[in-house]
Amino acid sequence: MTSMKTRHFLSLFDLTPAELRSVLRRAAELKALRRRGERHAPLAQKVLGMIFEKASTRTRISFEAGMAQLGGSSIFLAPRDTQLGRGEPIEDTARVLSGMVDLVMIRTFGHALVERFASCSGVPVINGLTDYNHPCQLLADMQSFIEHRGEIRGKTVTWIGDGNNMCNSYLEAACQFEFQLRVAVPPGYEPDAELLKRAAGRAVLLRDPMAAAKDADLIATDVWTSMGKEEERQRRLRDFAPYQVTAHIMAQAQPDAIFLHCLPAHRGEEVSAEVIDGPQSRVWDEAENRLHAQKALMEFLLQPD
Repeated sequence: MTSMKTRHFLSLFDLTPAELRSVLRRAAELKALRRRGERHAPLAQKVLGMIFEKASTRTRISFEAGMAQLGGSSIFLAPRDTQLGRGEPIEDTARVLSGMVDLVMIRTFGHALVERFASCSGVPVINGLTDYNHPCQLLADMQSFIEHRGEIRGKTVTWIGDGNNMCNSYLEAACQFEFQLRVAVPPGYEPDAELLKRAAGRAVLLRDPMAAAKDADLIATDVWTSMGKEEERQRRLRDFAPYQVTAHIMAQAQPDAIFLHCLPAHRGEEVSAEVIDGPQSRVWDEAENRLHAQKALMEFLLQPD
């Protein structure tokens, strides 16, 4: 496979809107297949290399289980398991690894690292999360909304909390899936300025979470203190206190609005227990859909036709 033809998934912009929708349709089919207990192993003999520089529960399990269910296998690499942790240039690791595996998933801090790896990889590279974005999670979020509420195009989505990697991915999704996004964040915690500019016309930045939630079809949030930001925790708890997603906030939204959270969640911080464990929450479907959406993505990248 020449690198010219190699497709990567580093952001939602790496696939066209039509391709993203076909991946989600396929994810729904794969979910149904699994529910019926039917074996489907198109990726026999294929190997996924997984590089983790950031801790993970859902990302590791969903990719590892997904690859096994598709008939392939995966190799888990923590920083101490590779020469990357000892200073081997990322470009060298990419060339070596892509000569031995069929697909690479990377979960790391700096987004530039994933881009550098992909630029030298002869096989598809999937972004399993960076400090900049989390596109795989958005596939699962979109699948979850469509599954429960139908078409998301033209709907109103509200992000409340930190303008972090998840918020950035919602900005990408607003462009690709054509919904209106309201981002409610405290001053100083805005999402990426370039992405905000790119999503102009689709996204609006607000300060008032109540106003942002009004008539929304979907309300999403994430932890206030992301991995690597622990030393800011006390200040963040103060700054984000008015941004907790409560039943009162949910009551501003449409009666059939759903709540999503990529997990892990801190009840009593970014979301009340009443909301995340309540009838409008779809977080457990959302977590499971990581598996199905990523299986569809891996199929797409390895069998594009």
